[in-house]
Amino acid sequence: MEYYEGKWCISANELVDGGIVSKANYQNWTNRNIVDVARRGGGASGNYALIVVDSLPGKYKKKVKELYPDGAQTHLRLWVMENYETDQEAVAFFHDREKTGVDLTKYPEKIREYVTNASVLNCCIKLYDRASTARKLMGEKYNWDWMADAIEALRKELGHTLPTSTLRFRKKVNEYRREGYGCLVSGKFGNQSARKVDYKAEQLILGLAVLPNKPYNTNIAEMYNMFVCGELDVYDPKTGELMNPDDFVDKKTGEPLELSESTINNYLNKPKNRVLVEHALSSRTTFMHEQMPHMHRHAPEFSLSKISFDDRDLPRKLKDTKARPKAYYAYDVMSQCVVGFAYNRNKNVDLVVECFRSMFRLLERRGWNCPAQVEVENHLMSQWKDSFLKAGVLFPFVRFCAPQNSQEKYAEPMNGAKKRSIEHRNHLGIGRFYAKDRHYRTEARKVFDELNDTYEDKQYYSWDELIADDMMDVMEFNNSLHPNQKKYPGMTRWQVLEANLNPTLQPLDKSVLARFIGEHVETSIRRNSYCRVAYTDWWLSDVGVLEKLAPNNWKVDAYYLTDEEGVVKNIYIYQNDMLIDELQNVGTFNTADCEQTEADKAVFVEQQKKIAGFNKWVTDNAIERLGVMKASLSPKSEDEDVEVLELKSKEEPPSMSLPPASASSHALADI
Repeated sequence: MEYYEGKWCISANELVDGGIVSKANYQNWTNRNIVDVARRGGGASGNYALIVVDSLPGKYKKKVKELYPDGAQTHLRLWVMENYETDQEAVAFFHDREKTGVDLTKYPEKIREYVTNASVLNCCIKLYDRASTARKLMGEKYNWDWMADAIEALRKELGHTLPTSTLRFRKKVNEYRREGYGCLVSGKFGNQSARKVDYKAEQLILGLAVLPNKPYNTNIAEMYNMFVCGELDVYDPKTGELMNPDDFVDKKTGEPLELSESTINNYLNKPKNRVLVEHALSSRTTFMHEQMPHMHRHAPEFSLSKISFDDRDLPRKLKDTKARPKAYYAYDVMSQCVVGFAYNRNKNVDLVVECFRSMFRLLERRGWNCPAQVEVENHLMSQWKDSFLKAGVLFPFVRFCAPQNSQEKYAEPMNGAKKRSIEHRNHLGIGRFYAKDRHYRTEARKVFDELNDTYEDKQYYSWDELIADDMMDVMEFNNSLHPNQKKYPGMTRWQVLEANLNPTLQPLDKSVLARFIGEHVETSIRRNSYCRVAYTDWWLSDVGVLEKLAPNNWKVDAYYLTDEEGVVKNIYIYQNDMLIDELQNVGTFNTADCEQTEADKAVFVEQQKKIAGFNKWVTDNAIERLGVMKASLSPKSEDEDVEVLELKSKEEPPSMSLPPASASSHALADI
């Protein structure tokens, strides 16, 4: 096989004698011009015929490549030799002292070496830029290994000194394209010597690993090799400084520091590096939950020592909006009981407030004291940091959990426990569509309509149905066995809650509760005795409350709590954010004596007490009258005043209907 006029050819003798094709078939090809004959054989020249390999029919071309496995390399070498020509610009460059920075005319052999190297590299670049030619010679992709081998095979014939290894050869090609002839000058003529720094190589690999597109390890290895070969620029985004591939060469051989994919995998899989790469690529929440160390805790010994709040979306969807109802739960950490719950279509303030109300209704109904601590999230609770969720206002201790740190809130795993243990058993469609366990994996049949988000009817439920189901699940969860049966054998969560109440808890401050989570209306004190709230007249506890009011202001803010049925209880009135009084519902009595009951009589007596208390307060605080008169402006001597004093001591005091003679005599008369 040989290269003839730019074409890869095989002789007719090799085709026939080599058993690739019969002589008759070969003659048929040539007679019918089926193959391309690059050169005719015989004649005066005595040449042998050459057939272009690429023109052979498919199966014969394949057989040629099988019989001559080195034919591709031969083809490539022949192409290089056919296209090789001395670079005259390189000759001029290396003879120019100003351009090279050194007088190479003293070393003519070096000039020939550098010119030859440049001429060979020109062939390589020429083939690289000719995509169609490269595909014919090398296949679909430029094969650097083939090119390096072909250039190495021509070392003696051409006399070049280009690198032997593929990586170093690639690097030299790219340096030549980027820097020109100067990169071919030997290091002894002034080039900096390369150096190898293991720490820098590791940092380079890690820097490539944390690119925003999260490359695979194979991509990292490819980018690294492209960089050390000069095909890829790597820079520091903070400073804009380009990294130098010359810093990543082997000190012993001077070749680019070649790292295999397995070596790069080992670097990336070091525990230290794994953590750093995950920190750079993961979001804050992902890194927190998967990589960061976490706190190790144990539950308190008494119930109501700590309450943990958290929200969740119920797992099933509504028919009307195809959304999930929002729920808010309050869990007692020690017993794991749900001590408060609320529902809403949206995650908003009303949902949180209603959950607090639910908890305090339970505490009041059971006669339990106020929890010692609450654990809440930042999202919806932060607005009360300086009010009732400030430590010491209502709860002695308050903890605001870090945002998006679900593992900190005890209520988070309790939501999961309730879902897996109770809801999954009681209802359909509870689980995750991506769950590994088939028992917890959900599947839904999609209805392909114009909305493209509709599923079969069994996937949707009414609001009342979902809320009723969840309330029943809460009750069942509370009355299921406590998970720590070794410590509480045979006891349910609710029994553990009731049996281990913290004895140091303080009573509920209902006035603070009503102020922040109760209902609010603006009203006024009427007839100095009552306020009208929720269509009912509520009496002041004592008439002395009037003394706390601001001047000329009978308007107050009424805050009150209700029970589960909406019945108003515990109304407190505030003025200028100061507690004034807790109102009392005395009630009304039947005006007909014949219809009065004992309850009516009790109400009558209570109202009489209120009125009697008011009258007594008015009498006790009655104002003494004073007399007034116009002062006399005429001067009087001291003697006159003495005579008047003596006269008044002997005579009866004048009648109050007559004006006194003087101011002094009037005063004496009053005495």
